Amino acid sequence: MRHHVQPRDSVQPRNEQVRKEIQGFLRAVNSYPDRVAKEPRISFQQHLCSIFSHAPADPRRRD
Repeated sequence: MRHHVQPRDSVQPRNEQVRKEIQGFLRAVNSYPDRVAKEPRISFQQHLCSIFSHAPADPRRRD
């Protein structure tokens, strides 16, 4: 059985992307109570999407 080992260079950018996504999620969790107080009908998912849509794009990211 062979194991695929990724070169370290390709893992690091992915780890950074995951860190940014986690930080964005935590920012959304923290800011949601204030947002829902102003906009009672907004769902957490809508709020979360708005957080990520306002984040600067990572030029290294490939979709």
